Amino acid sequence: MGIVNITPDSFSGDGVLADRNVLANRRDPVEAAVERARAQWEAGADLLDLGAESTRPGSESTSVEEELARLIPALERMRDWNAPISIDTCKPEVMRAALEAGADMINDINALRSPGALDIVARSDCGVCLMHMQGEPRNMQQDPHYDDVVGEVGDFLSGRVHACRAAGISDTRLALDPGFGFGKNLAHNLELFARLPELCREGLPLLVGLCRKRMLGEITGRPVGERAAATLATTVLAAEKGASIIRVHDVGVTRDALAVWAAVKEAEKGNPAGRPKP
Repeated sequence: MGIVNITPDSFSGDGVLADRNVLANRRDPVEAAVERARAQWEAGADLLDLGAESTRPGSESTSVEEELARLIPALERMRDWNAPISIDTCKPEVMRAALEAGADMINDINALRSPGALDIVARSDCGVCLMHMQGEPRNMQQDPHYDDVVGEVGDFLSGRVHACRAAGISDTRLALDPGFGFGKNLAHNLELFARLPELCREGLPLLVGLCRKRMLGEITGRPVGERAAATLATTVLAAEKGASIIRVHDVGVTRDALAVWAAVKEAEKGNPAGRPKP
């Protein structure tokens, strides 16, 4: 999953609306967002995740109007690519507009808990990713606490899966995200990662998003722009532990890392060429 941030304040520093080239040359931000998405797609992304509101720790909410103004024009330019497009939003109004504009998936950090969100998704045929978050972006990292982080995150996700099923959303449309960095400290994140297979209790695909995140900086001491190697380590480990979707900023190198991992797995099965058998 290739990340396309149409924001001025992304934690990762890649928000299109803060791009110095875009600002200096007074380029159309919609065009810049489309170019960023095209680069992700051509680098080999299987799906594109467009977000028009920052959810970094401490961030404040963006208005519905502003989020739509950033998002919909870019989405409309991309819908004839035949590229699966996910929309990273927790606002029901944005979900509705994005689905009407051709989005294929809703990636919701709030797991469809906002009033009306569940109904909007249920009336469509889109995919949906349900994420766990303790608190909300503006306060989630102030003092996160769990008695059993794996059990509590797993129970929350199971509860949201059952709510979706009750609303008529089939399992074939669902993916789950433990929400690394969303109301978790380093110890919580590491325990979740170490026990990732336990979160597959519903038999649904897991999405893992760790690219450039703070926990990698806390481990390595590297600033956000120097966390590529640490990100690739988490990519391979996540795949080894059963993740189905890896959400990243750097698609090309991620595909290379996963190709090496897949070749080794094939060799373990007795295929020394490192290619899947017919």
